[in-house]
Amino acid sequence: MRSLELFSGAGGLALGLERAGFRPVALVERNRDACATLRRNRPKWNVLEGDIREVDFGGLGKVELVAGGPPCQPFSMGGKARGHQDQRDMFPQAARAVRELRPRAFVFENVRGLLRPAFQEYVELILLRLAWPEIVGNGDADPAAELAMFRQHAKARGADAAAYRVSVHAADAADFGVPQRRHRVFFVGFRQDGETGWSFPAPTHSAAALKHAQFGDLSYWSDHRLSPPAPETRAGEGKPGTHRWRTVRDALRGLGPPAAGSALSGHFPQPGARSYPGHTGSPLDAPAKALKAGAHGVPGGENMLAFPDGTVRYFSVRESARIQTFPDDYHFLGSWSESMRQLGNAVPVDLAHAVAASVAKALAKREGNHGSRG
Repeated sequence: MRSLELFSGAGGLALGLERAGFRPVALVERNRDACATLRRNRPKWNVLEGDIREVDFGGLGKVELVAGGPPCQPFSMGGKARGHQDQRDMFPQAARAVRELRPRAFVFENVRGLLRPAFQEYVELILLRLAWPEIVGNGDADPAAELAMFRQHAKARGADAAAYRVSVHAADAADFGVPQRRHRVFFVGFRQDGETGWSFPAPTHSAAALKHAQFGDLSYWSDHRLSPPAPETRAGEGKPGTHRWRTVRDALRGLGPPAAGSALSGHFPQPGARSYPGHTGSPLDAPAKALKAGAHGVPGGENMLAFPDGTVRYFSVRESARIQTFPDDYHFLGSWSESMRQLGNAVPVDLAHAVAASVAKALAKREGNHGSRG
């Protein structure tokens, strides 16, 4: 199945789509180093480097899926949260791609900060734009007026007349086997010309299972060939039922400490890590905190490893790639801070794959039942 990916970054979402069976006709990304990373790892991919507002989607041909992660800074809790007033808000361009290509489905990903009450009406506008892509709004010049126009149109026509059925879903990457607490939001839509029976994938991993492995049957410690904690520290056993959350220790298994001249790409030490209030690093035996990009360099606490003795150090690029579930043979180009920025902006590959595989399965089922109508 052919796909188009927007705002591709370093390729986390693209790798998940690839594993799910999608083949990109193009990947659109404006950052030079991220484009270099994509070309280094997938030389055959058609990487379009530049401003998405200048891309003519009409020449790309038919695609089954449009996907992407519009820049999250307008909605991030760590930013100024200016929403539609931020010139980096690219949801109108996502809607334009859907309007011009009419894919069978689309998947757009962003930060959970988008679901804050302050953005409630803008999320409604995003959903309406995607459900009725044939309607060209005012490009956020007056979002209140645009929302009123879409509401009136939707009320007059009825939900069944919309071009796409669109839903929004919150997910924690740790629940899908990613060794990181990374909360994301997905906008998923399917064209109305066939029933898919799609639902957002169910979590496969849980905190309860990790708690049981660490404090119940102690299998976590034996798996790592470590002595379990003292009995008095085992506060509760939890209950299994799914796979256990994966931890930083799980992610870094077999890597060894970062070292100059390491045979693994990007696995070298970076000095300067320090703890301060609110920035204390990720403990070894829990999923990592969400890696962050940082507008002015690498943030401290979110990209550090915290050892039991209280010492901290920065994750190496390779360790960060493991935490984001990139394969070890995937190379990140640019400086250390630029590579970490790419990783902090990326969709975890395993989470991307879980969502993409569910969409691919639904599309295949629909095609088998009804045939693709293009």
